[in-house]
Amino acid sequence: MGSGHLERREVVTAFLRHDGRVLLVRRSGRVGTYQGRWSGISGYLEDAAPLDQALREVEEETGIPAAVPRLVSAAPPLKVEDAALGRCWVVHPFLFEVDDPGAVRLDWENLELCWVLPREIGEYPTVPALAEALAACLEREAVGG
Repeated sequence: MGSGHLERREVVTAFLRHDGRVLLVRRSGRVGTYQGRWSGISGYLEDAAPLDQALREVEEETGIPAAVPRLVSAAPPLKVEDAALGRCWVVHPFLFEVDDPGAVRLDWENLELCWVLPREIGEYPTVPALAEALAACLEREAVGG
């Protein structure tokens, strides 16, 4: 089934990094999709520019004010098809640096958190293409963008 038959939904995923480790959060049973899976900070792209939406999600889901995370890189949107859900996610990935990992205070959308090395993401049951989204951000960082 091609993406023409799937409902297109745009989302943002924000990766927070501190001391070389990235924040993973485990989604609660109260969110609409991928309950119990690990992800970055994410949300539907609403009425804002993708970067603004990513910062809004960071503030809502971690309690870290939008002015605090420093943008490291933004990767091009990544299409992720999930035929089981009938969706084609268009993921806008961002990588931010934060100074105080202890400042994270999860809201109802996530149950727990951990800080992992990027190469360890594959050891977790994640939302689709999470490792690819992070890799795209890290690649952009490496080339200065």
